[in-house]
Amino acid sequence: MSNIVVRRNARDIATNLMKTVHRHGPGCPCHMIGCSPQNLQYHRYNQTHPHENIVRGQMRTYSSTARPQNDYAFEMATSTIRYGAGATREVGMDVKDMGAKHVVVFCDPALAKFTNSPVNTVLQSLHDQKVKYSLYDRVRVEPTDSSFKEAIEHMHSQGPFDAIIAVGGGSVIDTAKAANLYSSHPPKDFLDYVNPPIGKGLPVPGALKPLIAIPTTAGTGSETTGVAIFDMESMNAKTGIGSRLMKPTLGIVDPLNTLTCPKSVTIAASLDQLCHSLESYTAIPYTSRPLMDRPALRPAYQGSNPISDVWCMKALEMIAQYLPLVIKNPLDIEARSELMLAATYAGIGFGNAGVHLCHGMSYAVSGLAKDHVRGGEGYPDIPLVPHGISVCINAPSVFEFTGPAAPERHRHAAKILYKATDPSKAEQAEQVSDADAGKYLSDAVKSLMKQLGVPNGLHALGYSSSDIPALVKGTLPQHRVIKLSPRRVEEDDLTKLFENAMRY
Repeated sequence: MSNIVVRRNARDIATNLMKTVHRHGPGCPCHMIGCSPQNLQYHRYNQTHPHENIVRGQMRTYSSTARPQNDYAFEMATSTIRYGAGATREVGMDVKDMGAKHVVVFCDPALAKFTNSPVNTVLQSLHDQKVKYSLYDRVRVEPTDSSFKEAIEHMHSQGPFDAIIAVGGGSVIDTAKAANLYSSHPPKDFLDYVNPPIGKGLPVPGALKPLIAIPTTAGTGSETTGVAIFDMESMNAKTGIGSRLMKPTLGIVDPLNTLTCPKSVTIAASLDQLCHSLESYTAIPYTSRPLMDRPALRPAYQGSNPISDVWCMKALEMIAQYLPLVIKNPLDIEARSELMLAATYAGIGFGNAGVHLCHGMSYAVSGLAKDHVRGGEGYPDIPLVPHGISVCINAPSVFEFTGPAAPERHRHAAKILYKATDPSKAEQAEQVSDADAGKYLSDAVKSLMKQLGVPNGLHALGYSSSDIPALVKGTLPQHRVIKLSPRRVEEDDLTKLFENAMRY
């Protein structure tokens, strides 16, 4: 490890991003190209989702007594983030400084078995600081309602705990969030906090215990968000729980933790952050959502907004540039560092803007995984479509569909991807018509998927046209995300989207 060198300017990127945001005043949502009338097209959406006046901002047009119908503000909420190679070693001091006497550490069985895993680093740090801990190493990759309940039971039976540490990918961090919520504020029924229409979506009543998230994959961005996703086994579909109060207190982003990440996990996690960036950037604008009665009811997924745009487009640029380098040389710490940062950037972006159809459709894909399908190295030997694969497998179909609703944004995102993968096609961006903008981005995503060896459509994962009704049925309940699509989607549209995603 003595020969590892972290890229010298990596620590400056977050600061530079915030300076970029600061230079653009709050009165101008068009933070990248100005807000003159000729630039309104950047935020213009077609008549299927009419939001043409968002740049003017409804807040300026109402009297002091009139109440706007749509929202006029957005919020940025994220965990405290600490980035640095080796920062995991500090976690014992963190929980001790919090006054914690008894800590629970969450991880999955595979990570617990590695001799030099980040889990051992965490346990050694706790030992050094003389902090008592309990290890819960039974987290399920792609968690279910049952696995959430088992983790919650551990909190009750082995606690009380003063703080929680989650070491792993999104499955581990999401499980820790759920265990924290349900042990801190036990509901009458498990579904009370679960997103509608599957659950009641009751608000979290108060603060939770301190949670420190230490990601070991570069993808989910779960260390920055207040969302926990799981499979509802009785429905064969994914759903989730979301609240700003569920955000980790601290996210420790340590690129050394991804050095042993298998290739299959690296690809799947990176495709997840790719879609986080693209979906957040192309989501409906925040001024298109209905205005809530109280600020506290404003959802975490608010729609595209100027600050999320900055984080997501920078993440997209980094993913396109550094993911191929990591696949070529897994020990390239410079590329690993940039990819890890990109996941966090995308997490900050989508955690406040949201995702839409790629993720909404993915929940049905993963929930209906075929018996013969496996995730590959790093995943348990059970029927499983890795989350990032289930998301990205639909992306080319989705972006060709949504392109006409926000053509300039689709063009811009495709240009960023092509700059890293095919510069000659990036130069063609200005010649791409509004009608073809969606296909332009779709082709850019397909090109990257092919380069990474991703399965060629749903058919390669064992699905056929006979599965489409079930896939559509599993997608329709995902109101929280599919309503953020820039183009309205009905049941017939979803059928066509899944049909187009069968083969590319």
